[in-house]
Amino acid sequence: MYNIGIDLGGTNIATGIIDENCKIIAQTSVKTNAKRPFDEIIADMVTSVKEVVNEAGLSLSDINSIGIGSPGTIDSQNGIIVYTNNIEINNVPITSKIKEEINIPVYISNDANCAALGEVYAGAAKGKSNAVMITLGTGVGGGIIIDGKIYEGTKSAGGEIGHTILIVDGWECTCGRRGCVEAYASATGLIRQTKEAIQANPNSIMNDLIEGNLENTSGRTAFDAARKGDAAAQKVVDTYIKYVGEILVDITNIFRPEILIVGGGVANEGEYLLKPLNEYVQKFSYGSKYIFVPKVERATMGNDAGIIGAAMLYASKN
Repeated sequence: MYNIGIDLGGTNIATGIIDENCKIIAQTSVKTNAKRPFDEIIADMVTSVKEVVNEAGLSLSDINSIGIGSPGTIDSQNGIIVYTNNIEINNVPITSKIKEEINIPVYISNDANCAALGEVYAGAAKGKSNAVMITLGTGVGGGIIIDGKIYEGTKSAGGEIGHTILIVDGWECTCGRRGCVEAYASATGLIRQTKEAIQANPNSIMNDLIEGNLENTSGRTAFDAARKGDAAAQKVVDTYIKYVGEILVDITNIFRPEILIVGGGVANEGEYLLKPLNEYVQKFSYGSKYIFVPKVERATMGNDAGIIGAAMLYASKN
């Protein structure tokens, strides 16, 4: 039995076939343009499915299901992309559109949900039934897995961990609220904090790393300088870890999952990020001296998590 997963992005459509062991046996990638009409994007998805089936030496009759991971708010029950600001597909019944071209069951969920599901089936949370994943990238995504299934809330609109409040009346978020987790804990938020620290500390090693040009600041700048012993950079890192730590403590207190998974570009800092996060969660989670506290682990599947999770949506939905 084979299943197909599609990771739909604003510039790229990644499609893969997985076998019964959740191994990707064939994969293809199609460049796309998020500003094109939705029917052209759907045509690209259909083409990518047919291409990957041919690459694997299979036929469509060998495929059990197709799953799609998409950014934005998804009505997974009705197969509709309700809203996404990354791709101009809004209120489109995408699963039925694809089924018009390929008569195979089609499922869809938010891309962060799919990434979390992929980690449960084949990555850092393999063998676990309850897990929560946050992705620290341009924004902050969240995926909640309960009893092996994606938790999406009513109308599939829940699980927006990045748009919970971290600091009341804080920085403005892209969603319009102030003080959201995403404004502070995303790579974008980290870069903002780093730039402010560089401007306040012109003699910092961070200024050398960016060659005096703030536009060169990245999510790695403060971490790289902190490793070199720079005090201003270490303060940025410590504050950022506190922000992320608070999110993980809240998640622990609400869900008490078996594992907490951190993905996204910032997670590439490895133990320099994970060790203090584990210490923070252990210290501040409710009843931590007496009750199980989940370990914080780095996501291991990379971009493959979205494909594998999307391909396994049929199992999560049934």
